[in-house]
Amino acid sequence: MRGADGYTESMFTMSRLDDFVPASHPLRPIRLWLNDVLSRMDEVFSRMYESDVKGGRRPSIAPEKLIRALLLQVLYSVRSERMLMEQISYNMLFRWFVGLAMDDAVWDHSTFSKNRDRLLAHDVIVSLFNETVETARVRGYLSGEHFSVDGTLIQAWAGHKSFVHKAKSDDDTPPDGGAGAQENWHGEKRSNDTHESSTDSQARLFRKSRRTGAMLCYMGHVLTDNRHGLVVNAQVTQANGKHGRA
Repeated sequence: MRGADGYTESMFTMSRLDDFVPASHPLRPIRLWLNDVLSRMDEVFSRMYESDVKGGRRPSIAPEKLIRALLLQVLYSVRSERMLMEQISYNMLFRWFVGLAMDDAVWDHSTFSKNRDRLLAHDVIVSLFNETVETARVRGYLSGEHFSVDGTLIQAWAGHKSFVHKAKSDDDTPPDGGAGAQENWHGEKRSNDTHESSTDSQARLFRKSRRTGAMLCYMGHVLTDNRHGLVVNAQVTQANGKHGRA
């Protein structure tokens, strides 16, 4: 017998978000570990918002929720914070991980970005990384004897058209043809000594090998403990041709 294509929505439900997350889901142990680390960073968060308490401002987004949301963005490769807020609004797994109830309002992406900048200004992400490594050491996940060092390129959020002569990088005047016109840089010899990106001055033009084209990027240096493959140290530097430092 063919079933009907329809449903009747109940006025009330007794389900919790936790009921929709499988017991074996990999985000469960990640969330437990993360919450343990965040609980030890309470003093850091208190110092961050000390000026707000004195000024009588309204409560901002909880830093714990910010960090959980940012981790989701990394784990699921969400390409923008606008899309991250959209997915949190309808994805029950994301709501559960961040710590929002089913009917909690999701933040505007601009508000999220402003609060995220505060985390970066106070080096909260660095503290989170260090606390995570310390937790791994206490739990016996690090050997402290055998390590691997690797280097990689991190592409900058800057296009080739922004890589202009340093004399023009501070000039806001649009090229001939209006604001939509672009300079024709094909065939022009460009280098980091004479040119820089007008949108990301720290990015450097770098080519990984003769078989690949040059791109604006940074260097990433990673030190990994071999017992469980955990990263214990990481640095980002300007691309200068020196690989493998950590």
